[in-house]
Amino acid sequence: MSALRRLVLDLLKPNEVETVQFARRLADIEGVDGANVSLLESDKDVQNLKITIEGESIDDEAVATEVEALGGTIHSVDEVVCGDRLVEESPTHQD
Repeated sequence: MSALRRLVLDLLKPNEVETVQFARRLADIEGVDGANVSLLESDKDVQNLKITIEGESIDDEAVATEVEALGGTIHSVDEVVCGDRLVEESPTHQD
């Protein structure tokens, strides 16, 4: 099976969990080389985050388990890159 190399998630997390802690916990998952967490929207109870995770062999189930352990909910998987190398998205006429 091809290695999962990039995963981009849209999720909600409770405000009680610090964004830095969220990023560190995801980056500490085996197979993850780094995690980028961007705040998209915030209200009094929750924050909407875009999370980009890269690594040599990401375990998507371990990522989902950690997100849930931190009180987060994955809304969507917005990008997945698998294979021997990272392949960047190519622009199309619709873009």
